[in-house]
Amino acid sequence: MVGIQEPQAGHSLRGQPGNGCTPRWPSASWGAWQLALLAGLGLLGGGVAIAQQAPPIREAFPMPPEYRDIQLRAQQAQRALLLSMVDSMPEQFYRTAAADGQRDFAQQIHHAVNANQYIVSHYILGWDSLPLRPDTTRIFNSRVALREFVNASYDFSIRVLQEEATADRQQLIWYFGQKMPKWMVWDELNQHTIWTAGQIVANFRSHGMPPPSFLYF
Repeated sequence: MVGIQEPQAGHSLRGQPGNGCTPRWPSASWGAWQLALLAGLGLLGGGVAIAQQAPPIREAFPMPPEYRDIQLRAQQAQRALLLSMVDSMPEQFYRTAAADGQRDFAQQIHHAVNANQYIVSHYILGWDSLPLRPDTTRIFNSRVALREFVNASYDFSIRVLQEEATADRQQLIWYFGQKMPKWMVWDELNQHTIWTAGQIVANFRSHGMPPPSFLYF
């Protein structure tokens, strides 16, 4: 079962690893596996070059506190969309790609969900480790295991968003070549998830199946 290990008693998420601290959650040294992760997420090479071409944001302009609720709704919608795809695709097609060079269905879901936990842990919390290190052999072949991973990743990110201090949300950081306030990272993450989920539609069409219905019609 995929699960998030709890922080030590008396410590909030904000007191957990980051900026050189020794992680209290599962950790591994960054190196070859970190580069592999970045490559798998598509965050090396051309993706970085494209991001660096965008004009950087120079000011942490304020956002109304109520906007956090909109971002929480976006996180919940991402979870619901990915779970609907996991439930709708027959397990026998989990390891099938829609086209040459594309990730198979389970890898596409993993890509979106793993990016969610990576971006939140690294850019919002400043950690040098991931809270979840699932057994990919298991989650790539099991609906139950893949659902567990989706839920664990979004349990983690939603909790971080709920507890993120207002002052921290205004902090400027570098995010793939752009300087922006942390609150904006949540919007960038939402775009990446929806972009990835859109590609998964092809996995359904390749089997003559419609994708799951949209969230409200």
